[in-house]
Amino acid sequence: MKTRDKIVHASLMLFNEHGERNITTNHIAAHLGISPGNLYYHFRNKEDIIRSIFQLYEEHLAKGFQPYEGEKVDAALLMGYCDALFYTLWQFRFMYANLVVILSRDDQLNQMYTQRQEELLTRLTKILAKLKQDGVINIADDEMMPLADTVRMVACFWISNRLTHSANTTITKTSLYEGLLRALMIFKAYATPASKLTFVRLEQHYKQLAENEMEADF
Repeated sequence: MKTRDKIVHASLMLFNEHGERNITTNHIAAHLGISPGNLYYHFRNKEDIIRSIFQLYEEHLAKGFQPYEGEKVDAALLMGYCDALFYTLWQFRFMYANLVVILSRDDQLNQMYTQRQEELLTRLTKILAKLKQDGVINIADDEMMPLADTVRMVACFWISNRLTHSANTTITKTSLYEGLLRALMIFKAYATPASKLTFVRLEQHYKQLAENEMEADF
């Protein structure tokens, strides 16, 4: 792995484990065993590193939330979207934990984030339209984009909500599964009679994963 890529992945790990505000470029360099000068050869500052991490975020959104075509609509397909959501929240949790502050410091990143979220909203709306067409959900056409936006809003601010409304100061996989279950709760309200059992199975699956993680924490 090239030094630049090592810096990006190490920074992502350190930001997630300790919080972006608590990590400096000197911490990153020391973790990698390189000089600060070597780090600055590749990145001008921490904001520059965060923009590179954001590129990884963009790549995952593009891969994980594409409308499906020609695939059987079953629990496995829907689970793929749920797993993609969980991975996004977990892998980039430092960003969601401090999203407003991070974006307010960097106009370029703010513009990038806004554009990607608009693209994501379009893709999510297309996914909902396909699910309606395939008889998985029953929803009015003019409600599809608001529903997609609501789920996106839950995802984007679930972590900050947990950090500000509980005694825990760290994000665990258990708490993220709880957020995922809230999103499923919203979708289940629109499930057709034929797909209701599929959503119940999904809920049971992620509740079990949440319980497993909780037991592992102890």
